[in-house]
Amino acid sequence: MKYWLMKSEPSSFSIDDLKAQKSTLWDGVRNYQARNFMMNEMKAGDRVLFYHSSTDPAAAVGIAEVSAAAEPDASALDPKSKYFDPKATPGNPIWYCVRIKFKKKFRRPVSLEEMRNHKGLQEMPLLRRGNRLSVQPVGQKEFEIVTALGESKL
Repeated sequence: MKYWLMKSEPSSFSIDDLKAQKSTLWDGVRNYQARNFMMNEMKAGDRVLFYHSSTDPAAAVGIAEVSAAAEPDASALDPKSKYFDPKATPGNPIWYCVRIKFKKKFRRPVSLEEMRNHKGLQEMPLLRRGNRLSVQPVGQKEFEIVTALGESKL
């Protein structure tokens, strides 16, 4: 099993939206490195830290699980989609996505600042300067620390 962090702006798609829908395709990713993680490395059963970005405070807010292997991202082929890519074709889809399902919402958000100040998380890719990937790997220990923080009382 691998561990991941996936970012979403809560105004676009939040942990509560995922909880209500139970599962969703994680489509619209238009970064090659993030796509490659989904396409080549993510497998059903992998765990995901669900992270709210572009909000105050930015924070890990829950856990999802990869429930299906990567498939072509149909939004890239839809001219009406904001994620449309005219270079993508059914024979060469370019972009891929995975399906994730809701597992749990944390008792409390774990803010970016709290993660930065936690000694066991210094190597977490999210905390590296300039790392803006919306899909990124997380170590098992990092996943466990963030989960424990999210389930703890302040």
